[in-house]
Amino acid sequence: MQQTSHIPPMKASRFSRLLARTRLLTACGLLLSGFVLMPPPAQALRYDDKEVTEGFYKTVFGAEIGALSWGDQSRRVKKYVSPVRVWIHNRAKLNRLNSVRNFVMGLPAIIPGLQLRMANNYKDANFHIYVVDSADYVRTVQDEVYNNRSMDVPGQCIVRVLSRRSGILRSDAVIVSDQGGSVFHRCMVEEILQGLGPVNDDKSLVHSVFNDESTFDYFTQFDRLILNMLYSPDLRPGMTLKQVKPMAPKLLHYARKTTGLH
Repeated sequence: MQQTSHIPPMKASRFSRLLARTRLLTACGLLLSGFVLMPPPAQALRYDDKEVTEGFYKTVFGAEIGALSWGDQSRRVKKYVSPVRVWIHNRAKLNRLNSVRNFVMGLPAIIPGLQLRMANNYKDANFHIYVVDSADYVRTVQDEVYNNRSMDVPGQCIVRVLSRRSGILRSDAVIVSDQGGSVFHRCMVEEILQGLGPVNDDKSLVHSVFNDESTFDYFTQFDRLILNMLYSPDLRPGMTLKQVKPMAPKLLHYARKTTGLH
């Protein structure tokens, strides 16, 4: 079963304009740690339980691009149960390798339930990240991700997730490098995180990068809670919303304890 998420082409320019204004107000309050941008602890936000739980449901159950998914897996939990082995195909003229590597390697510290390491070679990887220039975006998606030259490639950044009820088998993220730093970081954060399982976007998620209308280009506190709920050891891949709902308070308690976001 495959599911796809992407960043629409018109979103990037609007995102850049909004972000420029937002950064005038927030530039002094952001920290750079392993290329994961987050507000300092003193400015930690409080999200009520219902808000976080609904965000979890909206991102974990469903698929942003329904036409490119099939079966019932979009209505089930998707997560890696075997270790994630990452390979970065660094093909852009502007070298982004260190940025992507630092973000990826920082994830296990933020999501303790996630087992992740860099692959020894591309054949051993189950999560491939392609960093390309915009001129090579469509060809990379068609030839190396979908093996389909006739497909209509949406957006300018995309991730595909292949999953079964037993867990995610493979993820492929294609990230455009040459549309500016803000767009690159937005693509990097959203597509890599969605490749771990929360593949759906929803415009109601005002605190999340999983929202085509938001301006975030960092791993937000709200999304840290969602990813830690997903990678709670009590949550199994293949579970339905009906099965998960009774567990939600326990999952959120685990996420708050793990992240320290109370």
